[in-house]
Amino acid sequence: MLTVFIATFVLFLLIIGGMSLGYVFKRKSLQGSCGGITSLGMEKVCDCPEPCDARKKREAKEALRRRQLEKHRIL
Repeated sequence: MLTVFIATFVLFLLIIGGMSLGYVFKRKSLQGSCGGITSLGMEKVCDCPEPCDARKKREAKEALRRRQLEKHRIL
């Protein structure tokens, strides 16, 4: 059982090491090959003209948080 764990761990380390070599030598990060949702002509995940109520609530909460941080900022 321990040998399977060690073999799997070594395999993951080799894969991560191989991916990091691509970044080190080419300075290029990982990216998908299909282009994502932009290849479908969509600018965002939901193609709604207006955000839903839950998203509006989250954005309002985040805006309030940013305003409070700016107000109480020390520097």
